[in-house]
Amino acid sequence: MKRERKSPQSQAGAPPTGAARSLLAAALLAGLWAGLAQGAMAWPWSRDMTDSIAIKPQARPLPFPARSVPVPDTATVRVADRDEAGKLPNPIPATADSVNKGRQLFTIYCVPCHGVSGTGDGLVGEKLVMRPFDLTSPSVQAVTDGLIFGYITFGGAVMPIYGNDLSPTERWHVVNYVRHAFGKPAASAPPVKSASK
Repeated sequence: MKRERKSPQSQAGAPPTGAARSLLAAALLAGLWAGLAQGAMAWPWSRDMTDSIAIKPQARPLPFPARSVPVPDTATVRVADRDEAGKLPNPIPATADSVNKGRQLFTIYCVPCHGVSGTGDGLVGEKLVMRPFDLTSPSVQAVTDGLIFGYITFGGAVMPIYGNDLSPTERWHVVNYVRHAFGKPAASAPPVKSASK
């Protein structure tokens, strides 16, 4: 049996079959869709995230508005850096109420790094390359209340800045708690009474 060969001219001039039509239509639609999608990226609201200026949180805090009034029970403190804060006297008396408020805030903000004991053994503190300060150490207890306030306000080598998270009054409460809870060396603590003789 002999097959007839079709000439190239007769194949090229033939109308496309159903499958070829579908493939051609899909290619045209894909090209149209790609063009529309690329054009949609030109809308102003679709570029907001990529064109924004990345600012680290708390990098540039806004100044206080002119003639602003502090919230009651919050002393406005303006210090340039940690060293300047070290000269501040503690305006909050270390009453039982202040120490209790400081304990609550310490539990929320400080325990993850410094631990409940204040020795830097918190769950986060153990994972850091530089261990957080041991708040019970004599060197930490020898610094002024203002310097502890400054560390809370401006942070340190691995300590985050809490100046925007805690009001000045709340920071002084934390200072009072640190002094009260960790200020006495272990040697001066009262001896533990044993039940057995």
